[in-house]
Amino acid sequence: MASKSLFSAQILVHTSLLFLALGHEIVNSEVYPMVVSTWPFVEAVRTAWRAVDSGFSAVDAVVEGCSACEELRCDGTVGPGGSPDENGETTIDALVMDGVTMEVGAVAAMRYVKDGIKAARLVMQHTGHTLLVGEKASAFAISMGLPGPTNLSSTESTEKWIKWKQNHCQPNFWKNVQPVNSCGPYHGKKDYSHRTCFEASLLPEKFKSSLPRVGVNNHDTISMAVIDKLGHIAVGTSTNGATFKIPGRVGDGPIPGSSSYADDEVGACGATGDGDIMMRFLPCYQVVESMRLGMEPKLAAKDAIRRIARKFPDFVGAVFAMNKNGVHAAACSGWTFQYSVRSPEMDDVKVFTVYPDSTINSK
Repeated sequence: MASKSLFSAQILVHTSLLFLALGHEIVNSEVYPMVVSTWPFVEAVRTAWRAVDSGFSAVDAVVEGCSACEELRCDGTVGPGGSPDENGETTIDALVMDGVTMEVGAVAAMRYVKDGIKAARLVMQHTGHTLLVGEKASAFAISMGLPGPTNLSSTESTEKWIKWKQNHCQPNFWKNVQPVNSCGPYHGKKDYSHRTCFEASLLPEKFKSSLPRVGVNNHDTISMAVIDKLGHIAVGTSTNGATFKIPGRVGDGPIPGSSSYADDEVGACGATGDGDIMMRFLPCYQVVESMRLGMEPKLAAKDAIRRIARKFPDFVGAVFAMNKNGVHAAACSGWTFQYSVRSPEMDDVKVFTVYPDSTINSK
């Protein structure tokens, strides 16, 4: 019995030395692996968990989880068949980031290919680029073996688009244009950007912006972070963007540091909400850098949201933060936010609810 114990101990020592020689740290199995995702996308998190718990890398687990959400068409805002643009077409934005190498692969406004996160990984694996866009992204993905070209619209998205057209294409994302209350084509009116505050207050009501209200069912993203058994971190995002967006629009989904960000030395962040505003602030980069400076995840998340809300009080969005030790938190503005977590101490995915903090919008 003693010789067996000695042999087992020797094996453990040799294994540990091998991992260290390869540059890996021996991590606490009670903390890792771990999966965190925006929203109650429980099946996507379960898929990522099964992958990472069976030994997949963080990058591969993120791809598995986001792919599941694309196939399930989570909330109608991920994958094909949702969020039609002004022409009734669905396009895909996606990103994957490796927190070890800081490599990123992304696609934006991708047409005719449904597998956004897989296309993003192909960009990371097989090119020296970070982001490919539009039909050229589609051609690349198909040339690398992904199925396509295929129509990404669905019966539901087409019906939604037809009703929107019948409502004179309202609401939409145009501003300071004419004709108003029609489906265009639009032409720029007068440039009001250089008017005095008093003159701006006298603008005709019809020229003032009335953009669509951001909500879970028209403007959403899966953003997922995974820590694998070696403690390595990766993040990924996938979305079909804002409903009735102007064709060619790219949101924050494929923008590193905005929709997500990861660094093995620190942790990770994922975001969702009004991407047109969020990408101006790179909130996930801010979160990770705040944690690098010693800020706890909860405070880092609140700080990132507060920076946006101070400039845009009506902003709608949220971020989750997770440090390299598996401590997680989230903050939001303008809506109630939920995010999902699976860790070794849990029997299944747990959904956490976060409410808007009244101090977020304070000056």
